[in-house]
Amino acid sequence: MSTAIDRCLGVLEHLARYPEGVPLSSLSSELDIPLSACHRLLADLQRHGYVRQARAQGDYVLTTKIVSLGLGFLSSAGIVDIAGPLLERLAQSSGELVRLSIVDDDRLTWVAKAQGMRQGGQRYDPDMGMDARLSCTASGHAWLMTLSDERALELVSRQGFGLPDDYGPKAPATIKALLGFLHAARVRGYAMIDEVFAPGMTAMAAPVLRRKEAIGVISIAGPRARLTAARMHELAPGLLQAAAELGPISNASNLFGRPPLGKG
Repeated sequence: MSTAIDRCLGVLEHLARYPEGVPLSSLSSELDIPLSACHRLLADLQRHGYVRQARAQGDYVLTTKIVSLGLGFLSSAGIVDIAGPLLERLAQSSGELVRLSIVDDDRLTWVAKAQGMRQGGQRYDPDMGMDARLSCTASGHAWLMTLSDERALELVSRQGFGLPDDYGPKAPATIKALLGFLHAARVRGYAMIDEVFAPGMTAMAAPVLRRKEAIGVISIAGPRARLTAARMHELAPGLLQAAAELGPISNASNLFGRPPLGKG
């Protein structure tokens, strides 16, 4: 890493993957930053409230300050206020986890959710604020299905397929396999996965379109014992309706991080 900002962002992104904390020596080694420079950088981040030490002279961990910044942005942008009722309605009708992700340049990030299973039963509840793995999530497939094969493969190549052990047993590991998922999603009108993102889990997703361009994705995810293929087909009309309703709502706002076409 060359510049100070590169190093700073690299440290924050690395720490985000290790909630239990990372020793100074490991950060220095894994990020290829000299030990003294890494220590100074962590001291600056600690002084500004972005990192702390788990104990005296202990491992470094992120604070919630970055989370607060992100949540503050989402609140100011009105994303939760506008999309919330739609997500809640879909969560109640499906009984499963419903999530909204937004397209931001070359990334797809989960920003809001509603959980249908309030009491009892198995719950599937990943953290918000993560970028979707495009190759093996229903949300990723729902975005990619709106793009050309060439553009979809460009985005996946840039992000990578990820390690097989980190995802489900049916996760695509080749271009041919991924294109099979995308072509099926285009024919169907929405994406469906079964033990692709995680063992024992299924999901479905539909793109939110604004003037034929995907600006976000709404997904439903849950345990495959409950969210079967037949159940997903039953839920498809409601999912597609929610996505169709959210698109026009976003036209009047900067909800999804970009102005409507023709407005700047």
